[in-house]
Amino acid sequence: MKNNYSRLKWMALIIIVGIFFFLSKTANAATSTLPLFQQQEVSGVVQDQNGLPIPGVTVTVKNTNRGTVTNLDGEYTINAPANGTLIFSYLGYKTVEIPVDNNEEISIQLEEDIAALGEVKINAGYYNTTERERTGNISRVTEEEIENQPVVSPLQALQGRMAGVEVTSGGSHPGMAPTIRIRGTNSLREEGNYPLYIIDGVPINATPVESNSLLGNTGIDPLNNLNVSNIESIEVLKDADATAIYGSRGANGVVLITTKKGGIGKIELEAKAYTGISTVPNRLDLLSTPQYIQIREKAFENDDTEPTESNAYDLLIWDQNRYTDWQEFLFGGNSPVTDLNLSASGGSENTSFRIGSSYHNQGTVYPGAYDYSKFTAGFNLNHISDDKKLDINLSVNYGEDINKSVGNVDLSSGTFRLPPNAPSVFNEDGSLHWEEWTQVGLNNPLQGFYNNSETQTTRLNANLGVSYQIIAGLRFKANLGYTSYHSEELLKIPKKSYNPSSWESTENRSSHFQSNRKSYIIEPQLVYSDKIGEGKIDALLGVTFQKSMNSRLGIQGLGYVAEALIGNLDAAETTINGTSRNIEYKYNAVFARLGYNLKEKYYINLTGRRDGSSRFGPGKRFANFGAVGAAWLFLEEPFLKDRFSFLSFGKVRSSYGTTGSDQIGDYGYLDAYEATSGPGGIYPVQLSNPDYSWEVNKKLEAAIELGFVQDRINVGVSWYRNRSSNQLVGYALPAMTGFTSVQANLPATVQNTGWEIEVSSRNISSNDFTWQSSFNFTLPKNKLLSYPDIEQSSYVNTYRVGHPLDISLLYQYEGIDTETGLYKVTDINEDGSFDYEDRVVIQDRTRSFYGGLNNNLNYKNFSLQFLFDFVKQEGSIGSLFNAGTLNNQRSEVMQALDNGSRFQRISRSLEASSAYSRVLLSGFPLEDASFLRLKTISLGYTLPADIMQVFGARSCKLFLSGQNLFVITSYSGMDPELPGLGTSFAALRTVSGGVQLNF
Repeated sequence: MKNNYSRLKWMALIIIVGIFFFLSKTANAATSTLPLFQQQEVSGVVQDQNGLPIPGVTVTVKNTNRGTVTNLDGEYTINAPANGTLIFSYLGYKTVEIPVDNNEEISIQLEEDIAALGEVKINAGYYNTTERERTGNISRVTEEEIENQPVVSPLQALQGRMAGVEVTSGGSHPGMAPTIRIRGTNSLREEGNYPLYIIDGVPINATPVESNSLLGNTGIDPLNNLNVSNIESIEVLKDADATAIYGSRGANGVVLITTKKGGIGKIELEAKAYTGISTVPNRLDLLSTPQYIQIREKAFENDDTEPTESNAYDLLIWDQNRYTDWQEFLFGGNSPVTDLNLSASGGSENTSFRIGSSYHNQGTVYPGAYDYSKFTAGFNLNHISDDKKLDINLSVNYGEDINKSVGNVDLSSGTFRLPPNAPSVFNEDGSLHWEEWTQVGLNNPLQGFYNNSETQTTRLNANLGVSYQIIAGLRFKANLGYTSYHSEELLKIPKKSYNPSSWESTENRSSHFQSNRKSYIIEPQLVYSDKIGEGKIDALLGVTFQKSMNSRLGIQGLGYVAEALIGNLDAAETTINGTSRNIEYKYNAVFARLGYNLKEKYYINLTGRRDGSSRFGPGKRFANFGAVGAAWLFLEEPFLKDRFSFLSFGKVRSSYGTTGSDQIGDYGYLDAYEATSGPGGIYPVQLSNPDYSWEVNKKLEAAIELGFVQDRINVGVSWYRNRSSNQLVGYALPAMTGFTSVQANLPATVQNTGWEIEVSSRNISSNDFTWQSSFNFTLPKNKLLSYPDIEQSSYVNTYRVGHPLDISLLYQYEGIDTETGLYKVTDINEDGSFDYEDRVVIQDRTRSFYGGLNNNLNYKNFSLQFLFDFVKQEGSIGSLFNAGTLNNQRSEVMQALDNGSRFQRISRSLEASSAYSRVLLSGFPLEDASFLRLKTISLGYTLPADIMQVFGARSCKLFLSGQNLFVITSYSGMDPELPGLGTSFAALRTVSGGVQLNF
């Protein structure tokens, strides 16, 4: 795979260079259409009314296709006729026309256009809208907020930046799929809660890709192959008005990812690079060797038993003076990170392009030569005809990554329990040490260390959008998309990874796993826009044809004669075809939208969709979904404008509608059989149920948006209620049926309600200093609203009506038993046993609230950006407080040496272990796991333009970034972001520095 990867990488680079050379010639030629004798060079600076430079202002020569844009210092240079006119335009500012009149320097100040501030385009999927006009709830982040973050998946860059959007890291290994929830959990099934991902108009499968390596704990994120620096914006659609047009695919929200496009003007080259180091920011405070020995000796004293070599080898055989900080040894390393980006863009008024490539590499904090590397390439081409009738957009993104890890051995799983005086795990020659471990009947805790997993994935995402104006106001559009995802994993299992006396050491083995996902989509559409009376109507009618093909293949190789041959199936003594699956999924739909704007203050938006899915049986395959959204700009009413003179903007909006879900397995409505091992026989493997049908999600929202002090302060408050019913699940069956489950609808209803607050402000805006802030806050509540006869269902010990889906059923903790000195929980029914009937305490594992605070400051050539995210929640410290056993413990258990400790008496008895096991399932380990974290911080400095001109560059920016630098929390576990076990961690601390050059 490595050779294929290198070959593809260099082929892609050669193609990029070739296309770049060709387009640079054609685009520069296209921008040089006027005779030279009519031209003169004009330069200048574009500033705002406070004297601050405005980068990105479009400067064009009137009645020509010649143009350029201002650099980071607001400077521009353009060739123009001496009697020509320059046009300066930029969103949020009034367009200005200035005659050249033989001037070689034209510098201007653009006037802010308050009415145009809402004209920033927001991607709503099938159409564009603006902040001012939108009737739905859409959150947006731009390239400036995410491009320099040292993350693999773009979802990780969203943490703390959006109200109503929860993103939790998958783990500490690069490539592990994070979890994203948009306004809570809607389905009883894990796979029923994934949102819809759309990249440049092409939907992709959001389900994490399966893996046999450590990545399999959460799966592989299907968005890993994207270049984060190539993303222009990410929009998240949340309410019914925004998502209903996607029908069943939008039940859990929609994530729209738009990649960057080219601009008008001469060829511009951008190069960006950064490098840094990542580390694990926290350690648990565990017992030192003297403390550990003291606790162990006290256990034998309390139990009135004698230590022997079998029950106390840590005291009688192992070195009493040895100390190993196993946390530092196993995950105390430094993980280097490097990122390189190169792009070129330019073009004429009719045709523009952007082409780019990137390389990202990230090491590991664990011992071993493991790393993650990613190569991407992207191309975008836009063309519009002279008469503005034909518009073509082509977007192609390719990504390939290789993830090398230790295979299926979690290096951190047993780290915290290893006694501090445990023997070395390695011999001097680097091989695994077995003698001192097997002497006491144990395996080396790093058994399997030399297993090597290499997972290579590739993604091609291509979209062609064509639009043609048939008549005035009526356009035909077609969206043609194709995506291909391939994952190939090889797990090498050499016999040297295992105890020489075990069966695993008898032969070399390999595990091969392949996954393929291919999908195409065709969406022809008619778009109509026209004025009717005092209003404007926008209409859309379209059809979707989508087909997906998924396949999976798993093979094992056994009996390789040499370690070097592992993975070459031809050299295996035996091959086993473990799994093989091919699935075809078809989805068709008709959708429509009707929007009406009356006097630019009354807005209504109607959307509808009829979906058809191959995942349901005959008669159940089609369903209808739709929504209505409305908005009123009440400040445009003369009788209200004077009453609310302290406001500069005011809007109320509301929406209601239905979306659905078909996120279930394919062919579940059919009986399924497999061939027997003997000749001529088959046996059933799946029961049919042709009657199950769509989940339905009903969404209601009301919101108000206000602007203060000429829109320097903007506040938005939203309330939502989502109810998901007709739940699709694998209904558990009695063992006597011969099947574990059958696909069915349950009469359960899940409700998500909440409040979202979003605030943005321009705190200071002067000649030298600007300060902008944004704040988001979410107060969510999830609960199982109803489930008739849940007591007779298989979910009686999983859910409780009136409580969230994510709960734990716990024992009631009473304290330390005064007679035994052990932990005590309540036997509710007093039957002498402890089971679910005694677990009456319901722990809510959801977040009480969460949000983020972002600030952007600029002082002359300096810039500073930082983001805090915060969460209110409860978590468990996990285990490691059972003092006296053959495991290391938290240093807190030293308190058990004294009377009045909150920990049970130090003991290694069976009674103490049973009491400890029960108290783990009580409220005893729970504590406040809330946190305030400095998620990201970035300091930048732009070198003066006169210095860069010497080197022929337009601009140069140096930046220093940090991620997860510190967290304020009372939680005593490893990472409050993953508070379930206390010993899990995901948020690595990263410090990086880089440079961005523009030519």
